[in-house]
Amino acid sequence: QVQLVESGGGLVQAGGSLRLSCTASGRIASFNAMGWYRQVPGKQRELVAVRTSGGSTNYVDSVKGRFTVSRDDAKNALYLQMNSLKPEDTAVYYCYAKREPLRGVDIDYWGQGTQVTVSS
Repeated sequence: QVQLVESGGGLVQAGGSLRLSCTASGRIASFNAMGWYRQVPGKQRELVAVRTSGGSTNYVDSVKGRFTVSRDDAKNALYLQMNSLKPEDTAVYYCYAKREPLRGVDIDYWGQGTQVTVSS
């Protein structure tokens, strides 16, 4: 029913920039929170950035000042602007969304992921 689709990944040199996009089959504004996770082989999936429906944002320390998560309701899209990229940012990036019903368990949704590779 709910599908998240990422785009914008690719290969970039260190110091460069990429913008990831996430579109949803439903209204972006209907989710209680949306954000981005990333994962590299042998490591747990890591929360990179999250935005709540109220507009608050949070970032993992390693990307603060470099990454920005934003939402465009007109285009029904969530973005992750990544600047000053480092090789350590290389990972598969996943779009994430969550619904928190008043009663019942939270529901998490995940995209298929998009590869970001930062070369030295």
